[in-house]
Amino acid sequence: MPPLTVSDHCRDSAGLLYVYPVLSRRSGGLSIGINLNPNNACNWACRYCQVPDLQRGSGPPIDLERLETELRSLLEDAASGDFFDRHELPADQRSIRDIALSGNGEPTSSPALREVVGLIGGIVADQNLLGHIKLVLISNGSLMRRDSVQQALAHWGELGGEVWFKLDRATTEGMAAINQIHMTPDTVLENLKASARLCPTFIQTCVVAMKGEAPSAEEQAAYRAFLERALDEGIELAGVLIYGLARKPLQPGAEDISPVTTDVLEAYGDAARGLGIEAKVHL
Repeated sequence: MPPLTVSDHCRDSAGLLYVYPVLSRRSGGLSIGINLNPNNACNWACRYCQVPDLQRGSGPPIDLERLETELRSLLEDAASGDFFDRHELPADQRSIRDIALSGNGEPTSSPALREVVGLIGGIVADQNLLGHIKLVLISNGSLMRRDSVQQALAHWGELGGEVWFKLDRATTEGMAAINQIHMTPDTVLENLKASARLCPTFIQTCVVAMKGEAPSAEEQAAYRAFLERALDEGIELAGVLIYGLARKPLQPGAEDISPVTTDVLEAYGDAARGLGIEAKVHL
């Protein structure tokens, strides 16, 4: 069985449909991912995305019984089997840091999101993990105001879960270029407000260069202004997670995307810290 690395987040590394282990930079160790989009469908098409054959769309129906079996099995394997030896993890990473709703598309587009949240809550309680590992929903935030998503978020918050909310660029033009969506900062702000009201919410930002050019001074200023406006409107941010490109993009036009320097990543972190927001930079 191949070792786990931050540069390979293969969704079928454990041979399962919905559940997969990854070594996560942002989590700082082993993350158990749950893929609610095995059809490789997402309502965004971020240029840096590593999902093969990505298509526009929503998550499919979920076989909840199979998901439960897979999650229980992998958690038990990591707790009592030779899982860490098989995946060649170093001693300081031989524990589960989180369970993450992520995968090959936007997880909040899943028609079974509420049921999945309840299922995860029951499993982590049964295995005495509730409160001992993080529960993370990684989202582009675009569907946060849907009633069904709000209900799922409320339960996620009750379980102690948190949201990592995507904000790669903070101008309409920047979002169109990187995320290939048509959305205004005003809309993103309202979505962020809806998320933070129900769950501790981190902003997660992937900073990449386009055609060899790092985000412009204007884009970086707009990013800081967005954070400042969020604070002014009373949105409580749990923090900001800044990261760069660590895996090969698999989308059309991937040759236009490249990593930025550490100084650029740190500049984003400093912008958040200058506003009193905790920020972590992951290279």
